This record gives sequence, structure tokens and C-alpha cells, in this order.
Amino acid sequence: MSDANPTVSGAEGYPGIGRVLVVIPTYNEADNVRLITERVRRAVPCVDILVADDNSPDGTGPIADEISAADDHVFVLHRAGKEGLGAAYVAGFAWAKDKGYDAVVEMDADGSHAPEELHKLLDALRETDAVLGTRYIPGGSVHNWPVHRLLLSRGGNIYIRMALGMPFKDATGGYRAYRMAVLDAIDVATVASTGYSFQVELAWRTYRHGFRMAEVPITFTEREHGVSKMSGNIFKEQLLRVTLWGAAARRDAVLSKLGRKPRQGSTWP
Repeated sequence: MSDANPTVSGAEGYPGIGRVLVVIPTYNEADNVRLITERVRRAVPCVDILVADDNSPDGTGPIADEISAADDHVFVLHRAGKEGLGAAYVAGFAWAKDKGYDAVVEMDADGSHAPEELHKLLDALRETDAVLGTRYIPGGSVHNWPVHRLLLSRGGNIYIRMALGMPFKDATGGYRAYRMAVLDAIDVATVASTGYSFQVELAWRTYRHGFRMAEVPITFTEREHGVSKMSGNIFKEQLLRVTLWGAAARRDAVLSKLGRKPRQGSTWP
């Protein structure tokens, strides 16, 4: 079904949560989109899937349309062009809210997030408001990454914990589940990040709003098909934003102790 079709399935939903939408952003994922949707449908048949395609030149969008036409649990949101991971998720979340879903899941299209582990996130969401799939706690693992990329990821997460004071071992991971009430409360439409720092900002906002958050171990496997979107510039942008957020939070804490109100909007540079 295309994004123009108002009919939505998954009425019964996931036990203890309600109707769940798995949002899968795509850009040039023609080799992966059919595989990932099939795996999700087998793993947790009661959830729905939204493929948010950024007008992929490799034909990902038409393939997703074919899948949707044959399966009333799969929908496609066609976007005008490549605007970044964060923008794709924000659009997907807005679609989910409009259709009345109770929770959303973030999942990569390349198979790095195992749909077979989706039930772990959703089971944990029954008792909390947001669940982060985590590579760096007991039971979690990373496969097929070069050592330098693993060190960058682990080092970046250590820096994030120090800069922002969040306790999470994997604030950069992209396999997550959120209740819709969380996304409403943190005003997800105003999230400034568009790249991979989107994941950190979303966790940071959720944490600062005092929502219940949990981490569950996941197995992360590097993609077998297609080209990774990660780059050194993306990593640098992520660390810069984290530094600015941490500095703003410390400044606001000082102002609060002095009895002064933080500047409006200063938390999200």
C-alpha cells in the first residue's frame, strides 16, 4: 500500500503495547529492502512496516511498492529526495501518529539490525517508555566491523556518557522502540539533527524529560549488500553536537542554581 492509502492494518497489535509500526528509512537499498521486510514479517507478524524512501535512484521505491501491494502490513512513504536519516524518521513518526499507532521502532534497512530480535525490544517496552537496542552490554555484540570502526563507536559512546551524563552504553545505536507519547512530549518534529547524531539527540531528549528507558542487548552485523552511509564527517558532526549539548546543559544548570531561567531554545543548538 502506498502512503496515500488511509487503511492501516495491525489492529490487534503487539500484546501489552498495542499497534506497532517499524519505520525503515531507505536510500539505495534495492538489494536489501525485500530481504528486510520479509524478515520482519516472519519474526513479528503482528507489527506493520513503513518503508520511508528518499527517492532512491536505484529503484528501491518501486520495489517497496511491489512488496506493499502484496502485503497489507507494509506501507511506503515516498519522500522527495535525500534529506538525512533523522528527517526520514521524523516523517515516519508523523505518519505513525496520523495513523494512530501506539509505538514505533527504528530499524536499518541493511540487515544490521536483526528482526529476529525485535521481540526483545517490544517485550521490554511493556514496562518502560523507550528501549535502546545496545551492542555494548552483556549479551550484545558486533560482527564484521574493522577494529578502527569498533574503537570509534565505543570511544564515541564513552565521550557521550561523559559529556551528557547519560548512563547508556550505546546512545548511538539505531535499533530502538518508543511509545508515541514519548515522541509527542519531546516534540520530535523539532529535532535539529538529520544524520546519525539524530539517535543521540532523541535519546538525550527522552532522558532529560524523565521517561523510563531501558537497554536490551542486540547483535549488530555489518551490511552484506550496498554501501554504508557512515563517514568521518558524520562522526565529527555527531561529536560536535554532543559537545554543544553538554556545554548548554552545564550552563543551564549553573543558571538554575543562580535562580535564572535558561535561554529559550538554548538546549538544542
